[in-house]
Amino acid sequence: MIDWTAVFVTLGPELWLVGIALAGILAGAVTGDRFNRISFKLGAVALFIAAFVSWLNFEGGEAFMGLVSANGFVNFARIVSFLLAGVALWISEEFFARHETIRYEYPVLMILAAMGMGVTLSASDLMTLYMGVETLSLCSYVLASFHRDSARSAEAGLKYFVLGALASGLLLYGASLVYGFTGSTQFAEIAQAEPEIGFLFGLVLMITGLAFKVSAAPMHVWTPDVYEGAPTPVVAFFSAAPKMAMMIVFANVLFTAFGEKLDDWQLIIAIISGASMLVGSFGALLQTNIKRLLGYSSIANIGYALIPVAAGANLGAPALLVFMTIYVIASLGMFAGVLTMRRRGGMVEDIHELSGLVQSRPGITLALTVIVFSIAGIPPLAGFFAKLAVIEAGLEAGLLPLVILLIVASVVSLGYYLRVIIIMWVSEPREAFQPTGPSVAATVGVSGLLMFPVLVALIGTLTAWANIAAAGLVN
Repeated sequence: MIDWTAVFVTLGPELWLVGIALAGILAGAVTGDRFNRISFKLGAVALFIAAFVSWLNFEGGEAFMGLVSANGFVNFARIVSFLLAGVALWISEEFFARHETIRYEYPVLMILAAMGMGVTLSASDLMTLYMGVETLSLCSYVLASFHRDSARSAEAGLKYFVLGALASGLLLYGASLVYGFTGSTQFAEIAQAEPEIGFLFGLVLMITGLAFKVSAAPMHVWTPDVYEGAPTPVVAFFSAAPKMAMMIVFANVLFTAFGEKLDDWQLIIAIISGASMLVGSFGALLQTNIKRLLGYSSIANIGYALIPVAAGANLGAPALLVFMTIYVIASLGMFAGVLTMRRRGGMVEDIHELSGLVQSRPGITLALTVIVFSIAGIPPLAGFFAKLAVIEAGLEAGLLPLVILLIVASVVSLGYYLRVIIIMWVSEPREAFQPTGPSVAATVGVSGLLMFPVLVALIGTLTAWANIAAAGLVN
């Protein structure tokens, strides 16, 4: 007998999103193009409501005989992911309208992708995990190639699909090995199993598949190409909501299913973390395309985020939530800034196109400066406190080499972050960008305010929430 109360408590946001997606498909089929514009607004509202439902059921529950479960750790990520997905959808409307590709299918795909994020986050079984990952992935492949007439968009979608299929295969093969050597697909039972050589092979393959999903080195190769080729609003979504969700999923799987085997996977995560920091920081130094630069920057930041994962659940879970929340908010604000880079000939992406931006857009320039410095970890901005939380977790766990690498990579990253700032403030101005829609400008401004002073003033509150959320995981 199914306990429907437990189902709605555990999967309430996902059931809501599935219903909205189906209703959106029906409304679009009946009303045609008249539904295109309103679907973006309704879709954003639906995602905000999903975040609210997650907050109402913050303590979570368990359903379907342990196939899905939710706790504070998972719901914290759900709330942030759904909110950012809603904002990413909200700022997309003007872009697609200008390109005459505004279609109701886009919000439907975003909502289904968000549903996949939610299912993956609430997974407590290998089968549920794979189902959620594939739901998110399939929607993401289509979103990356949404501009069907653009060769760059089609190439981005194809690369993402081919490499994503490889990663999914590795994840599935690893899961099958784990099942074969433990006799169970549920995280709680896997956690009690004795590690054998085949089990460890499965664990490594699963880590490899999940590393692709968060764009950690060496499974990062898709990231710069997809970031460059996919439509900018899609990349804004990729850089924020799925990044937050999949990073927490990565940690949740390791902490929950393999937490007792920390010694078996800690070194692997440490190596991936170090490689990501170095590849991301040094790779970004060579970039002139702003989207590729931010793609490499995201690889480096995932390397930072993996330090608290390597530290384990007790020490690392709160730091991971704090770091990822601040980073993804800044990342979404940064890509909203990229959306302002439009002239009469269309979108421009070279960082030198930002030359002298302060003279034509002082407000946008100031907000972007705050965001960039926050991502770089400059005090007293929010990003500094995010990195500080990561450093503290790393030191407490005895991961001094990773902490040193973080500091080195952060210093290297100043090379490309300062280059963007200098171009905006000092270089000779170029032709002004076209007027920016209110949703995009508001997103840049609010993100800048959150980086300083809002989250700086509330960093203690955010840390307290993260500790409460992580307690649900540890207990």
